[in-house]
Amino acid sequence: MTKQLAALLIIMLLGITACGQAKEQKIVTEDNQDIRSKSDGYWKEKLEPHVYEVTRCSATEPAFSGKYWNNHEAGEYRCSNCGELLFESTDKFDSGTGWPSFTQAQGSSVETKKDISHGMVREEAVCKKCGAHLGHLFDDGPQPTGMRYCINSASLDFKSEKKKDSK
Repeated sequence: MTKQLAALLIIMLLGITACGQAKEQKIVTEDNQDIRSKSDGYWKEKLEPHVYEVTRCSATEPAFSGKYWNNHEAGEYRCSNCGELLFESTDKFDSGTGWPSFTQAQGSSVETKKDISHGMVREEAVCKKCGAHLGHLFDDGPQPTGMRYCINSASLDFKSEKKKDSK
């Protein structure tokens, strides 16, 4: 884990972003909308600049800077680009890395692909519905899964669990 953390810190210090025109798979959602084929202009207009850089250009936000790394509320974490449910707070844990970390994704909402950028080989985690870059998946997490989804806060929207009124 130390080598992985050091590699991530080097990337942050260099301030490298790879905002290129990546080839994306087409996925047709249940409502027959091919959201992965949306243009770069669509995402630039829809998203805040920081969210765009992280989710559409695979940038990494600095450790301990995201709005959810230290969030302990009960609720759901959804994709900041399309609203897809990605993670539940019950699967969140403190990895000590400064990014929100989860032991598992919800259903098949997150897919992974090999990332060979920055001289490393990692598994990139992306939203299956819209293709947004979320972060990376490592095999150094706690049981029961042993997995650590290391996710950028910018790729998430948090929906707090609403307590039902007892009236």
